[in-house]
Amino acid sequence: MQKLKYERPVIQKMNAGLMNKFGTRTEYEPVKQIDGVSVKSLIEKYGSPLFVLSERTIRRTYQDTVRAFKTRYPKVQFAWSYKTNYINAVCNVFHQEGSWAEVVSGFEYNKAIGNGVPGKKIIFNGPEKTNEELITAINNDSLIHIDHFDELYQIIELCDSLTKKPRVAIRVNMDTGVYPIWDRFGFNYENGSAYNALTKIVASGKMILVGFHCHIGTYMLSSDAYAIAVRKLSDLAWKCKSELNTTIQYLDLGGGFPSANTLKGSYLPASDTNPHIDEFAESITQAILQAGFKTDELPLLILETGRALIDDAGFLLGSVLANKRLSDGRRATIMDFGVNILFTSFWYEHKISPAQDFTHHTEDMVLYGPLCMNIDVVRDSVNLPLLNRGDHVVVHRVGAYNMTQWMQFIQMRPNVVMIDEKGNTHLIREAESLKYIEQLEKMPEHLSSFNI
Repeated sequence: MQKLKYERPVIQKMNAGLMNKFGTRTEYEPVKQIDGVSVKSLIEKYGSPLFVLSERTIRRTYQDTVRAFKTRYPKVQFAWSYKTNYINAVCNVFHQEGSWAEVVSGFEYNKAIGNGVPGKKIIFNGPEKTNEELITAINNDSLIHIDHFDELYQIIELCDSLTKKPRVAIRVNMDTGVYPIWDRFGFNYENGSAYNALTKIVASGKMILVGFHCHIGTYMLSSDAYAIAVRKLSDLAWKCKSELNTTIQYLDLGGGFPSANTLKGSYLPASDTNPHIDEFAESITQAILQAGFKTDELPLLILETGRALIDDAGFLLGSVLANKRLSDGRRATIMDFGVNILFTSFWYEHKISPAQDFTHHTEDMVLYGPLCMNIDVVRDSVNLPLLNRGDHVVVHRVGAYNMTQWMQFIQMRPNVVMIDEKGNTHLIREAESLKYIEQLEKMPEHLSSFNI
């Protein structure tokens, strides 16, 4: 009988709630302050709804994540994912902590340059890069991750008119056991297109091949999938060295780590199902260390983590507009924020806390936003204490994607505030105004007046 492979035991805390003779029930606690600043004072000063970001939480989360990887592997570099939250103040917190910039468009690239990030510490991802953007990135010595053959040929053609050789990597997609496979971006490993791209890069003599990049999915719940990705990228690295005489300098594992938000439809809360960052760090670093690289040839490990670093640091403060009964008898509470600014409510069962004292009565209810559209549902079913008009709530873990994917629809986007480590508040993005919204509109002369 074949000996089974040893797997270390893991003890995981389960959150079942408190038991009493009446059964399981949820305990509520009002959230009256964030980092020592009262919710009421924030709303009085900056209005409602209001996004609040905790600088202390951002730095602590980043430092804990970096520690998880650097204590296991000697060469680690994080690159902040601009698409996750590209408010400049947020980006600069990560840059102060030592993070590079990872961008997926010319717009984001220019934001990174404007924030003072050195060109050589910007990773340029994405399937769309214009000639002008590529030339700028090449002249700045940025890392260009090639997404498809047309982009590869585009760069080869540009190199004919440039004196500097671009530093490039290829994005690789692969089967890691998580389905559906993210094969829209990059070159496929299994069908040979990834290796084909590598041979063309090396044969051209016009580029410097420095690394491989993969982004196997989003909100990944399997740390083993990253180990599979590392093994396949390491296999390509060995082929590059033995067959193409080219040493790969880094492996970029992208992002995709989950936050502590609970996905819609999940049977258990995220605290019971989502792997801890240490599990991802262990799987990834062990796979690289076991891939056969010599100690002095270990590749730099780059991580483009976004959601897992910023989600916990974001809060959305809002106010109750009204209560009503639906035709089926359910209680409906209408808030002053909706899916236009809380885009992630389509994905997550966001934790929502009252921001003031309340009675012990609770009820299952639907939380609606203020928009005139039927899909404006913040929570389709949530058990909360009874909320009255004018009461405030705190929505937790909203730091990722909401401030980049929000929509200017019916309502204008609100203020965004950051609380620094000393408890001071800073307005880092001003609420929109009608003048701001209309500044790009042009009125044809024949439509400039009317008589009703």
